[in-house]
Amino acid sequence: MFTKILIANRGEIACRVAATARRMGVKTVAVYSDADANAKHVAACDESVHIGGSAPKDSYLRWEKIIEAAQATGAQAVHPGYGFLSENEDFAKACAAASLVFIGPPASAIQAMGLKAESKQLMERAGVPLVPGYHGSDQDPALLQLKADEIGYPVLIKASAGGGGKGMRAVERSQDFADALTSCKREAINSFGSDAVLVEKYVQRPRHIEIQVFGDSFGNYVYLFERDCSVQRRHQKVLEEAPAPGMTPELRARMGEAAVAAARAVNYVGAGTVEFIVEQRDSGEMDFFFMEMNTRLQVEHPVTEAITGQDLVEWQLRVASGEPLPCSQDQLKITGHAIEARICAENPDNNFLPATGTLDVYRKPECSSFAVSPVRFDDGVRQGDSISPFYDSMVAKLIVHGDTREQALARLDDALAQTHIIGLTTNVQFLRHVLQSPSFAQANLDTGLIPREAAVLFKQERVGLAMAAAADVAKTLLDERAAEGTDPFSKTDGWRSHGVFTRRFEFEFGGEHVQAALTYLHDGALSFTVGDAAGLLEFTATPEGIDLRFAGQRTLVNVYRQGEVGYIHTAQGATQIIAIDLLLHAGEAPAEVGRLTAPMPGKVVSFAVKAGDIVKRGQALAVMDAMKMEHTIAAPIDGVVEELLYAPGDQVVEGAELLKLVVQE
Repeated sequence: MFTKILIANRGEIACRVAATARRMGVKTVAVYSDADANAKHVAACDESVHIGGSAPKDSYLRWEKIIEAAQATGAQAVHPGYGFLSENEDFAKACAAASLVFIGPPASAIQAMGLKAESKQLMERAGVPLVPGYHGSDQDPALLQLKADEIGYPVLIKASAGGGGKGMRAVERSQDFADALTSCKREAINSFGSDAVLVEKYVQRPRHIEIQVFGDSFGNYVYLFERDCSVQRRHQKVLEEAPAPGMTPELRARMGEAAVAAARAVNYVGAGTVEFIVEQRDSGEMDFFFMEMNTRLQVEHPVTEAITGQDLVEWQLRVASGEPLPCSQDQLKITGHAIEARICAENPDNNFLPATGTLDVYRKPECSSFAVSPVRFDDGVRQGDSISPFYDSMVAKLIVHGDTREQALARLDDALAQTHIIGLTTNVQFLRHVLQSPSFAQANLDTGLIPREAAVLFKQERVGLAMAAAADVAKTLLDERAAEGTDPFSKTDGWRSHGVFTRRFEFEFGGEHVQAALTYLHDGALSFTVGDAAGLLEFTATPEGIDLRFAGQRTLVNVYRQGEVGYIHTAQGATQIIAIDLLLHAGEAPAEVGRLTAPMPGKVVSFAVKAGDIVKRGQALAVMDAMKMEHTIAAPIDGVVEELLYAPGDQVVEGAELLKLVVQE
């Protein structure tokens, strides 16, 4: 076994690898960029080496700096994690040339599986089922259009060197193919350095089911069962679970054996995942087709660890150090059900736009980290850390394990309810909505689940005005009481010798202005009125939060304040309410109309308009690149473009005005 390894990654996966290495008595070396100088993964390792600037191309993608760091610190091996250099055959070769063990498959296997088109040809020869499509090297746009027309719509354009949903477009009509191809190629070359694509039939009602495989240097192979990753947005996974609902032992064996055949065809060593598209027939039967092989550890590997009881990072270290596989196929068993939720900094209600910011509040449920348990929370951040635009938007992974799928679902929903993140927008509440949706709850799974269930997933308000306002007022009163002194004149109980005292509040909730009244009664009780709700307001501070009773409801709430905004968390859901300070806003000018600002930090890719153009509300105006994805900026109003304030290629900060619009007369 190695005595020291370097982890060529950052964030959650670097912390994950370090945790297993520490348990095994293996020393670890972290590498870090300017942005990550004080990151959690640096503190998690025994040593650390600075390797460059904040952008990945200036640090985590500079393999010569990483190899120098490994040699300088005496590391014997390099663990690439996932993303960055994990599937780069040149990096694997460079490690070998430097006498460093690459904790992953041989460079030849990475190369064979790295290009989607070539890998599909290889799988066809190995007898693995394929989706109908074009996987050739001729990339002439006219030929690609012709092939798409022959395959029949809808088709899927995919970057041949891609992954993670980047460089991928679904096309419904022939007339939309050219524009989709151009966008796909542009995103592909920015993300992977190659704009080669393949075109495939877009399978209807598809499920995304993948098989975890492992091989060693002695020619032994096993599959550690399947994971269902069908719940996706922008072709990126949102929830993953194991085992796959509805999977029969016969189908599991066929898919597992096909995955092993794929690994064996490239002499695979280490952890890998063979991804399949599964077509669901009306009869209930399922056919599977090879999609791609990820030659690395997957983000969702903890669900496999949960149902098998195995530590896959430990397996990686043992196999890379020359040991045989720890288990044979007949020793591997499935126990219970596991689900993983990816907690991301993004706004689901705004097309999953990535978000940046600081984790001002970062409260987690009772859980383990990087170890199998009923509730597991794997992350690479701490309260106070920033989510920057330089890297992926994932904040953490929440993994639960139960005896049944129903128990796991309930456990995950409860854990998400106890996850409180303030300071940036996240998808935590959206994940709860997915869990509670009819399709997911009943395991009616396919990659179209999110758009199909849109009515119950987006723009949901589960707390309501009455409880949100009551919670905010209760928080205000508790804070006031905490600040009271011994002087009776400092009391804030609203006492009057004659009559009663009524206190007015102004709120903004759901875009609406709301007035509320709190009356201090002679017996010390509080009467509260807001909207259509009225009644006694009762509350008690507890270590877990505020025990709140109002308008026939009783719930435990947590209230966090940032300026005038109150963030309300309950078991039913979370919301926010603005307590308006009228004096603070006195004299403010009305909001300016006709501006268009960057919703996030990033780079301007292109403008679709020029000065003088007449545009309609919703029309595409510009394309920005942020967090490795392209985002289209649309016109908020009908108007005339007065001026473009940036040029393609310019970096812009969040809130920067990109162009000026004049309202059309």
